Amino acid sequence: SFAFPDDPETPILKDIDFRIPAGSKLGILGETGAGKSTLVNLISRFYDPTAGRVLIDGIDARDWPLATLRSQVCIVAQDTFLFSDTIGGNIGFGAGEQREYDEKYIRRMATIAGADGFIRSMPEGYDTVVGERGVGLSGGQKQRLSLARALADNPSILIMDDTTSAVDMETEAEIQQHLRELDEKKTIVTIAHRISSIKDSDLILVLEHGRVVERGTHDDLVAAHGRYWEIYHKQLGLEAGRAQGFDE
Repeated sequence: SFAFPDDPETPILKDIDFRIPAGSKLGILGETGAGKSTLVNLISRFYDPTAGRVLIDGIDARDWPLATLRSQVCIVAQDTFLFSDTIGGNIGFGAGEQREYDEKYIRRMATIAGADGFIRSMPEGYDTVVGERGVGLSGGQKQRLSLARALADNPSILIMDDTTSAVDMETEAEIQQHLRELDEKKTIVTIAHRISSIKDSDLILVLEHGRVVERGTHDDLVAAHGRYWEIYHKQLGLEAGRAQGFDE
């Protein structure tokens, strides 16, 4: 459980209990304000739980040296930040000072993040200079560069907080396929509003008002005809409507 210190009587998360085996994929679904981002911030110790513990490799997160923990856990947020540098430099920054700038490695990370195609289409390719906020790039392009930078850091736990929200569904499917081909030891946690982002997860948690109201695989949750099923069919209807409008 978790509550902010200035309002301890109003818990943001309540009685959350789950396990993520190393190398598995966890999806977290919920409306804005459900507590999704707060939950993953406990993993990287931006917050500490007010009750209970977060264990990583069987060790309380509070007992890990913070620098070590943060080197193993990387959060890719929906809102991105890019340095005033080349695209290659921005991605390479994630590799840290201990790894030489390797052009092939940088391009591989960009490919996994679905960014290589649009980067190569730019006049200067990977040498294109972007501003602090990625001036000249779309929201989806900036998100993909941010993901590539995180992948270059090679964390054990990758947390994607609505990272592909500005990416079209075809590109998102491509990214998901590449992520499935990553090192089987890498644990991936995906927060999403869009079920297409998490449907292939090994476990999906549905959060409402700080509580887990449903859990299971995509097929389990659809078969249960609960809240997940309602959201899924609503999104299917919206996608069908967009497709029909496009065809017309």
